[in-house]
Amino acid sequence: MRVATAAFISGLLTVASAHFQLQYPPPRGVFVEDKEPTFCDGYATAVSNRTVFPTNGGIVSLHSEHVHWTLGGIIATVQNPTSFDNFSSGGQFQFVMPFFQTSGEGDFCFPVDFGAQNVTGVKNGANVTLQLIYDGGDGQLYQCADLTLSDSASVPQSVSCTNSTNAATTPFSTSVNPDPTSTSPSGTSSSTSTATSTTNAAPMNVAVGFSGLAGIVGAIVALL
Repeated sequence: MRVATAAFISGLLTVASAHFQLQYPPPRGVFVEDKEPTFCDGYATAVSNRTVFPTNGGIVSLHSEHVHWTLGGIIATVQNPTSFDNFSSGGQFQFVMPFFQTSGEGDFCFPVDFGAQNVTGVKNGANVTLQLIYDGGDGQLYQCADLTLSDSASVPQSVSCTNSTNAATTPFSTSVNPDPTSTSPSGTSSSTSTATSTTNAAPMNVAVGFSGLAGIVGAIVALL
């Protein structure tokens, strides 16, 4: 009984600490699990060897460790974005991937069309940074990719575009309020801006949060 219960608790804690890994375009740095809840996975400086990325007709691929999750993408057009403020204009985040919800664990791939989003500065030859905002129900996670946009670029043939499930994606409206501790490690700024996608849809059905999980674990431990 105790062994089975311990295994169950371990499984719950694994779910609560699940993450995601950006695969393409390549992220700013090697994935750091403990830093993913912070701005750009803890990497505050843009890389010098940017990925040449299609202005139109690109893809984003990632590996998800959550069963149900949401994803959105914001873009910065400054040379070296170091805080969430650099991804906003007029107090609103600059979305190039409006938020959507889907389900499934494993590898996923989504089309992106930066040029169609009418963000000032998104054009051929521009150095930009894409920041993905991922939420599996236990908090927002962030990863960044530094890119140089090109009208003539295409996705390399070596990059696979596969989906682990056939689950539908559901766009929805949501607000993003980055935690002040999620800004650059140097503490250059903190953002209180709120950005909302223009799509009207039902609110996100989130998974059990960590506080709820702690209550469940506490109740189970009391039964031991």
